[in-house]
Amino acid sequence: MLVIQLPPRARGGEAPPEPAAAVLGHVLSSDGMAVTAQGRSAPGQWPKADSVVAVLPATEVGWHRITVPKAPAGRLRAALAGMLEEHLLDDDADVHLALQPNAKAGDEAWVAAVDRAWLQAWITTIEAGGVTLDRIVPALSPAGSDPAAPGHAHVFGATGDEAGENAAPWLAVADVQGVTALRLAGSLARTRLAGWAEQGLRWTAEPAAVSAAERWLGAPVQVQTEAELALAAARAPWNLRQFDLAARHRGLRALRELAKQWRGPAWRPARWGLAALVVLQLLGLNLWAWQQQRQVTARKEAMNALLRSTHPNVRAVLDAPVQMQRETELLRQSAGQPGAADFEPLLALAARGWPEGQSPVQNLRYEPGRLTLAAPGWTPEQVQAFRSRVEPAGGRVESSDGRVILSMAR
Repeated sequence: MLVIQLPPRARGGEAPPEPAAAVLGHVLSSDGMAVTAQGRSAPGQWPKADSVVAVLPATEVGWHRITVPKAPAGRLRAALAGMLEEHLLDDDADVHLALQPNAKAGDEAWVAAVDRAWLQAWITTIEAGGVTLDRIVPALSPAGSDPAAPGHAHVFGATGDEAGENAAPWLAVADVQGVTALRLAGSLARTRLAGWAEQGLRWTAEPAAVSAAERWLGAPVQVQTEAELALAAARAPWNLRQFDLAARHRGLRALRELAKQWRGPAWRPARWGLAALVVLQLLGLNLWAWQQQRQVTARKEAMNALLRSTHPNVRAVLDAPVQMQRETELLRQSAGQPGAADFEPLLALAARGWPEGQSPVQNLRYEPGRLTLAAPGWTPEQVQAFRSRVEPAGGRVESSDGRVILSMAR
C-alpha cells in the first residue's frame, strides 16, 4: 500500500503544482499495518504498489451529521446537497460531498465536505504522473463513523513557515461531534477539554509535539508519527472518491480490487489452502500413475513368464502376445490341427449358414483366412439369413457382385 499525504490548501487558493513539481510525502507499507518506507518525491518517482491511497489533512474536510435520504444512486448527491444547503459555506457546485461507508437510507450518518476544485486538481495532478489513485481518505474521521476506531485526539507540530501564535502546536479532535482543529495556544481548546475527557479519547502526538502536548494535557500521550497517522487513516473504510469524482473503469477497478484482496493478508489462509490442495492433487495423480505403471509392468512380466514357460525355445521376448500367437500357430500346424481361419473350419461354417432352397455352391476360392463363395441369384433376405447364422459362430460376412466372402471375426 502506498499512502500519499496531501498538504493543506495553499494560501490564496493556488492550484496544485504540475506532476513533475508536486513533491509530496508518501508512506509505503507491505502489510498495511507497519511503515516499510517513507519519503518525499514527485508522482513519477513514487514506489510501485498494489494500492494507492491519498490522505486529506484534517483541516480540509468538513463534517455534517444527517439522516440519509431515500434516493436512487443517481440522485443521491443532489439529495445530500439539498439537505446541507443551509450548512455549507460555499456554493453547492464548489463543494464535493462523500457519504459515510455502508450508510443506509433512514440511518444517521456523516457526510464529508471538501473543496471540489482543490480536490479535483490534486486527483488530476497525481494521476497525470502515471499513478492510479484508488481511494481518498480523511486523516481523521468522526467517532462512530468507523466502529473499529474510537475517538481520537492528535497534536500536530508547528510547520516551519509559521510564526507567532501560529507557531504553536495545533490539535485535531475526532469525536462524536465531528472533527475539530484548534491551536493549543488559545483558550477555546482548554474550555472543551473537560468534554473530551468524558469521551475517553485516545491521545497521540507527533514526536516534535509530544512535550507540548503533555504539558497542555497534564498527562502522557502516545507518540504517533505523521507516517503512522497516515497509514492508520488509510486502513479506515472511508473513500471520498464518490459521485462525480469516483474512479472510472469500474469493471477493471473491481477486478483489480478483487486481485488486491486476494493478495492481501486476510486471504493468506485461503491461498495456502489452495496451494496445498494443488500439491495434494499433483501428489495423488503421481501416486495413481505410479500404481498404474506398476500394474502394467506386472502384467507384462506375467505375459513374458507365461511365454517362457509354455515355449521354452523362445529366447528373447520382444512382444509376448504376438510371439505367443506365432508359436501356438507353429505348434498347431506341426500337429496337423486346422486353425479357425483355415479352409475346413470356414467351409463348415459356410455349410452351417447355407440358405435353405439354394443349390450347392458352384465354385469357391480360398485365401488364407478368407473363403469366397459364388452366390448368384441370392436375394438380400438370403444374404441376411446367411449372415445371421454365421456371425453368432464367430464369422464375418461380406457380400458384393454375386459373391459372399466369409472370414473369422478378429
